[in-house]
Amino acid sequence: MFEVLAARTFRKLFAAQVVALLGTGLLTVALALLAYDVSGSDAGAVLGTALAIKMVAYVIGAPVMSAVAVNVPRRALLVCADGVRAAIAILLPFVDQAWQLYVLIFVLQAASATFTPTFQSIIPSVLPDERDYTRALSLSRLAYDLESLASPVIAALLLTVITYNSLFVGTALGFVVSAALVVTTTLPLAQSLEPSGSLVSRIELGSRIMLTDPVLRALLALNTAVAAASAVVLVNTVVYVHGLLGGSSAAVALALAFFGAGSMAAAVCVPGLLDTYTERRLMVCGASILPFGLGVTVALLISSPGAALGWVIICVAWVILGVGTSLVNTPSARLIRAGSTQRNRSQVFAAQFSLSHLCFLVTYLIAGWVGVQLSQVVAAALLTVLATLATTAAALMWPAAASRKREREPVPRT
Repeated sequence: MFEVLAARTFRKLFAAQVVALLGTGLLTVALALLAYDVSGSDAGAVLGTALAIKMVAYVIGAPVMSAVAVNVPRRALLVCADGVRAAIAILLPFVDQAWQLYVLIFVLQAASATFTPTFQSIIPSVLPDERDYTRALSLSRLAYDLESLASPVIAALLLTVITYNSLFVGTALGFVVSAALVVTTTLPLAQSLEPSGSLVSRIELGSRIMLTDPVLRALLALNTAVAAASAVVLVNTVVYVHGLLGGSSAAVALALAFFGAGSMAAAVCVPGLLDTYTERRLMVCGASILPFGLGVTVALLISSPGAALGWVIICVAWVILGVGTSLVNTPSARLIRAGSTQRNRSQVFAAQFSLSHLCFLVTYLIAGWVGVQLSQVVAAALLTVLATLATTAAALMWPAAASRKREREPVPRT
């Protein structure tokens, strides 16, 4: 998997991704502490609103910026997005009202919704060989999982010697280093496009491609299954650990680490598995174990076993969910690459980014609000049913004999 780092362009882009992820991880911790400073006991509501704004920015920002900036050089787009994110990180320590936090978070996340799909659309041109591209996807997934585990630890260590406001400086530094790495990287030359149709039609282009292609429609269904499973873990782990198992904050981090460990293990295995199995078999199988892991969670909530047995069950369930989500997420960009062309790839990646986060927005609300208003059992059961239906729909929509003519377009260099 690590041999793809021998490619100089990918190595520098991957380094840019890693340092930006580290900055984002520090930002997550700093935002929670800032919300408490601004709103005190209402910090949970403020942070929850900020996270909802983040998802809205992702859903709206990705397709809009992809259409508006269709002919902006990709290097300039990435550097500007990093520059905006760094500037917002520097401004955040000066926030003293919730509305200011909301505005800055929207702008920052809109910049992230510009950076990420653009970055993802470049990699297929940097690594045209499919085996190399698959290994790059696994490495990228590994970086995301490691960041979610490492950033809180790094932030905790830094907070022993600095104030939380200084974490925003670390965040800004991460984005600045990311921009510097992109500036010094030779990127494949993108085709210049004459914008056709109205702005609205260009915004909708990626979504139309995804909705008319049977394989990409199946990917949308798989996104829903992943979002259902992830929502249970990311929203309600703290509720289960504190309320059901009587665990501490450190125990919450440990439970999340099991989810991350399952995801990382699967990401490492994906390249070898795709040498033997098709994307359809691997991804549908990955999605198929998600309802099982969610069903185990429902059984845990209903039975309320002792703390020792409960810990074993939740850790096993979280590993299962981590494996399942990674088996779907890691190869998904291969489908986008195969279902798009150099001319529309950025728009399709933007649509995937936007629509997948729309799924997360819905499932986060189910996990959070249904759990509070009705019960955790009902919330987990609803998400189990949703994951089951989504996986079934994906298997039915994705033709078993579907095959694609892989592009082998020449990749000019700047």
